[in-house]
Amino acid sequence: MKACALCNGIIEHRGNCSKCGFDTMDQGRYYDYYDDYSAYMDIEQIKLADGVPNSSCSDECLHLFLCVNCGNEEGKTIQFTEF
Repeated sequence: MKACALCNGIIEHRGNCSKCGFDTMDQGRYYDYYDDYSAYMDIEQIKLADGVPNSSCSDECLHLFLCVNCGNEEGKTIQFTEF
């Protein structure tokens, strides 16, 4: 079985902001911010509207990261992990 290790709390992702270089914090799946109900939709279905070509065919999860210093928001793909 493959799943997003970040969504499931198995890993923590520490990144740096592309604008100022400070730490970024994971804000969850990018798809969860589309509207009030997107967090409850099936991930494979919501991937069809994420704007990333062929994301519904890949084993990736798009996450939103927020810079703790400047507030810059960035989307980053996290590869699924085999369990």
